Amino acid sequence: MPSDSHATQERTRTEARFPRVGNAAGHYESFYIKATRPGGGKGIWLRHTVHKRPDEEPTGSLWVTVFDADEPSPRAVKLTVGADELAAPGGAYIKVANALLEPGRAHGSLDVDGTAVSWDLTFESEAPAFRHLPYDFLYGAKLPRTKLLSPYPDARYSGAFTIDGETTELDSWPGMIGHNWGAEHAERWIWTQANEFREADGYFDAALGRIKIGPWTTPWVANGILHLDGTSHRLGGLDRVRSTKVDEHPTACEFELTGKDIKVRGRVSSEPRNFVAWVYADPVGPEHNTVNCSISDMELTVERKGLEPVRLECIGAAAYELGMRETDHGIPLQPYPDG
Repeated sequence: MPSDSHATQERTRTEARFPRVGNAAGHYESFYIKATRPGGGKGIWLRHTVHKRPDEEPTGSLWVTVFDADEPSPRAVKLTVGADELAAPGGAYIKVANALLEPGRAHGSLDVDGTAVSWDLTFESEAPAFRHLPYDFLYGAKLPRTKLLSPYPDARYSGAFTIDGETTELDSWPGMIGHNWGAEHAERWIWTQANEFREADGYFDAALGRIKIGPWTTPWVANGILHLDGTSHRLGGLDRVRSTKVDEHPTACEFELTGKDIKVRGRVSSEPRNFVAWVYADPVGPEHNTVNCSISDMELTVERKGLEPVRLECIGAAAYELGMRETDHGIPLQPYPDG
């Protein structure tokens, strides 16, 4: 069992923003954990979130989803608490109710509508944090209204996760931790990630968004990373909007992203039964329906200058998330409001 000082054993890679948000402002924030069984087919997705409407106290939520390809659908539950059960303790990232996320460890529990969940996980990562926005000043700018980084884009989890008395032991499960925050979600977004490729060690993490500016909605803007053969390649950016290609659907997405001397063509998908759907609310304004599958299949074709093309495959262990305004996506919506 890790000691209480576990958080001090590793430098924090990000920090919660919600404690510094003024009362008049709207704000949302999420720290999310993805871990998948080696070989794929089973995954855990945990979110610690903050939602604050202008001139109101914030609320905190814990979102738990268990994906299992052998089951007819994911198991999902959500707990929402008031500001008195929300904190960012010194040395830790966030605490919501009984759940604490800190450097190197995530542990917590909840019991909602008869569904009891608990977890005690440690994680390790040699990969540096990845800041999706390419320039530091963008993290303090008004646009984009959503800020995103992956403090642990390539992590390994060990420990125990229990739901309804069924315990799963994790032993170096591949996964990641992400962190986003802002005053408003993108009009439409995609997040996709994988770090268990059959052909090579490496990881891929990309966020793509369409932003509404007045009456206009931008084309897809991608910001991602592919780490392969010991080298990290930044993908996308505002200067590569024209070479960014996306064909997205609720359960599948084909994309093409470019970087310096590199092109990545990919597809990520899964069966509809493997997806969970949630409501994501903006602090001000309407809601999004968001579908996610953390046990998707991913195929990448990587073309690098001076090298033969490489094909990478991740089976049953990739993430695909689509945030949208539509409600007719066909994935059963979880019965939990947001905000």
